[in-house]
Amino acid sequence: MPGLNELVVSYEKDMIDTMSKMIAIKAISPANGGEGESKRADFLQSLLESWGFKVDRYEYKDDNGIIRPNLVTKYGTGKRTLWSIAHIDTVSEGDIGLWKTDPFKATIKDGRIYGRGTMDDGQPLVSSMYALKALKESKQKLKYNFGLALVADEELGSKYGIQKVLNENIFGKEDMFFVPDWWTPDGKSIEVAEKSALWLKMTFKGKQVHASTPDDGVNAYRYSIRFLNTVDELLHKKYSNSNEVFNPPKSTFEMTKHEKNVDSTNIIPGSEISYLDCRILPEYKISEVMNDIQSVAKSPAFKPVQIALEPVQEEEAAPPTKDNAEIVQLLKKVIKDQRGIDVKAVGIGGGTCAAFFRRKGFDSIVWATGDNTEHQPNEYLIIKNMVDDAKVFANLFV
Repeated sequence: MPGLNELVVSYEKDMIDTMSKMIAIKAISPANGGEGESKRADFLQSLLESWGFKVDRYEYKDDNGIIRPNLVTKYGTGKRTLWSIAHIDTVSEGDIGLWKTDPFKATIKDGRIYGRGTMDDGQPLVSSMYALKALKESKQKLKYNFGLALVADEELGSKYGIQKVLNENIFGKEDMFFVPDWWTPDGKSIEVAEKSALWLKMTFKGKQVHASTPDDGVNAYRYSIRFLNTVDELLHKKYSNSNEVFNPPKSTFEMTKHEKNVDSTNIIPGSEISYLDCRILPEYKISEVMNDIQSVAKSPAFKPVQIALEPVQEEEAAPPTKDNAEIVQLLKKVIKDQRGIDVKAVGIGGGTCAAFFRRKGFDSIVWATGDNTEHQPNEYLIIKNMVDDAKVFANLFV
């Protein structure tokens, strides 16, 4: 019988095949014009069952009436379970003109696999699955049960994913949680803390008129630009503290999505919708930031327009996982044994499923190895990383 690492290496072609088939199955949220994760979940469930694992499926109907599936399997008969939590869904491809390949057809080149969702969260998901398979086939005695949860809706806040699954009485009080949904190229950082997250929808109502008679209307677009610039300057100045635990070390406030307004150049828009993505250091409260934005909206400078502020996502920072937590020390030891490197604990601005476990009092960490290509055109993973990470995942249990 080959050793654990040798088994993982022997799966490389199968891992590439699984990734290629998975990428071809779109799993975009209905809120972003997709069909959800059901078809991809069907594929992954079928694969796990073909390996002999019993898979429980937890389904929740979203606001569009579409079923959002979550898959859960557990291997082992011990008292404690170490869970890997990976997400099935992906973001959309974005501007297709920026892609050099078909984003939903895996392209293998120079040791990489290109395609939407290859890195986020495809690589960690596939690495976790094949680590599980290797442990089963090696028949090694486990220190912990291997729990695997493949969850929905992570990209838009996990409302129909881990937030629901957490209420199903699946997880034990002594369980530990590993969320491979953030990475560094050298694998030298373990994420133990996250910033607060605020996604804000801002709607501006003015009066639409012909562009040749601007005095007859109220240009919602112009006021939105002024508003965003005012808010941008205020927030960056007021919430300027740094915390070197986090990368980047400061709070971030970024103008992102902008919805279509009018169809013609000669129409002054009477309605404008823009979005703000805020990642806020834990020392500040979301309510403070919201109060400051609302004060700008109520100021005399913006009296000609009606401004509605609607949080799309609002998550206060969860308590961090302590550096001396068992799961942190376990991962540090395995990485040292497998790769000969020392890792450090850090915080990030991105939100992951780990935050929901931390709020429930569970120790959870985030780690993987890869280039930061997620959410970008020409997203890719490095095949060697996918295999090597699977080795690390598997060795957590022996």
